Amino acid sequence: MTGTEGTGVPVAITGGPAGDQRPAEDQEDPRIAELREAVTVLRRALAGLPAALADRDLAEEELAALTALLSGPAPSPAALSGPLLRLAATTGSVSALAPALARLRAAVELFGGAGGR
Repeated sequence: MTGTEGTGVPVAITGGPAGDQRPAEDQEDPRIAELREAVTVLRRALAGLPAALADRDLAEEELAALTALLSGPAPSPAALSGPLLRLAATTGSVSALAPALARLRAAVELFGGAGGR
């Protein structure tokens, strides 16, 4: 497309105004972004836990399952509730992981439902 911008000189017009963001279809769902970040935070908290955790392997498997769910379209609350409940069962008694687990639950609740309540 071309225009003259009031000068009489043709200029090419490309794209929209400066500062435009990517088209909506290219933007990541903010719920997925928050859930992805919450999974990362819990994964780091779990990795930094100095104490032995009997169910550490199961917790890591559930975090991997959540990560896999984030590779496609927005997951359903039902799909998210199972891994969340199993993570709560495996890590819920570790007070050092409580803030990260609470963030994960809040991120799951962004998808609707109450995370299995």
